[in-house]
Amino acid sequence: MVGAGTDKSKKNLSGGPAIVLVRPQLAVNIGMCARAMANFGLSDLRLVAPKEGWPRTGAYRKGAYAAAAGATYLLEQAKVYESTRAAIEDLTFVYAATARGRGQMKPVVLPAHAMPETAQRFIHGEKHGVLFGPERTGLDNDDVALADAILTFPVNPAYASLNLAQAVLLTGYEWFRAAHGDTPPFDVETRSPPATREMTLAFFDFLEKELDQRGFFRPLTKKPVMARNLDR
Repeated sequence: MVGAGTDKSKKNLSGGPAIVLVRPQLAVNIGMCARAMANFGLSDLRLVAPKEGWPRTGAYRKGAYAAAAGATYLLEQAKVYESTRAAIEDLTFVYAATARGRGQMKPVVLPAHAMPETAQRFIHGEKHGVLFGPERTGLDNDDVALADAILTFPVNPAYASLNLAQAVLLTGYEWFRAAHGDTPPFDVETRSPPATREMTLAFFDFLEKELDQRGFFRPLTKKPVMARNLDR
């Protein structure tokens, strides 16, 4: 299924930080992450030891592709690695996305602060990446230890756990703003210039004349039922 906002006649943006899904458990979540990436022009999807392997087959494949909603090219291009270390070897800077403090003395940043830096470094040929952990447990400490900084989100402290695709989406949104700007993707068409006061008053004069000719302002010829009852 392809969304209503899909337009293959327009340029498909690509690039951005590598999105590294570490030991993802559900095929449908991988598909939704691909969709979130496509929304914001991210094109480097990496999978570390996905449960039950990859590429998926049968019902698993069908679920992932349906959830991708047209971003299946990202699933087909996804690179698969046996370890987190192998997945990030070519990257110059790595963020570990987590909702918990890990006590590893690493800088803690928000996507709104991290992605502008990533976009600037991307222009100069550097490649950044973001690690996202398994749906149930998140990244383990060994994965976080491989990162340069922790990426976290400003959320309700009493319910800080994000869906995997939601976390990718928020990161992608901040990347897109930093790399491509945050202007609306289309302009609202102006159908006519604002009317002058003369034109507005002339319209109301015309409207009143037409309504008067059709008897709109004529008084009622019969009394309302309640009024007749009160006259007795």
